[in-house]
Amino acid sequence: MGKRLLFLILYAVAMAYVEAMVVVYLRWLIPVSQWPHFSTYKEFWSFIRNAGIMWSEQTREFATIVMLVCIAFLFGKNKRERIAGFLIAFGIWDIFYYVFLYLWLRWPENILVWDVLFLIPCPWVSPVIIPVSVSILMIGTGYYLLQKRHIIYPVQR
Repeated sequence: MGKRLLFLILYAVAMAYVEAMVVVYLRWLIPVSQWPHFSTYKEFWSFIRNAGIMWSEQTREFATIVMLVCIAFLFGKNKRERIAGFLIAFGIWDIFYYVFLYLWLRWPENILVWDVLFLIPCPWVSPVIIPVSVSILMIGTGYYLLQKRHIIYPVQR
C-alpha cells in the first residue's frame, strides 16, 4: 500500500501543477486587472461566457474529475480503497493547486481571498479557506478508510 499511496500523491501533486499552470496562462492571456468588478454571479457568468473560455473551462474541469476517478480506480483494489484514493488525490490536488498558484502568481494573498472553485454546473465561489479545509477533511477521511481494514478485519489466527 505504501508505494501505491506514494504514487497516488505524486500524481495528485503533478496534476495540481498542470492545473495551476492553466490558470497562470489564463491570467497572462486575460490579466486580472482587465476583469471588471462583479457584483453578482450573473455578471461573472456572463464575463466568462463572453471571454470565450466557458466551454473549454467546463470540459477541462470535467476531465480533471475523470482523471481523479481513473487514478483512484488504479490505486484501489476494492471499492473502499478506490473511494479513499479519490478523496486523498482530490484533497492533495486541490491544496497543491493553491500552493503552485501562490508560487507562480503570489495569489491568493491569504486564505480569505475569494476564488471561483468550479464552473460545473455553474460557478461555485468561496474564500480559499473553504476548499482547503474540505480538502484536509477529504485527505483525513481517505486515510481513515485505508486504515479501516486493519481495524475492522483483524488478522485471523
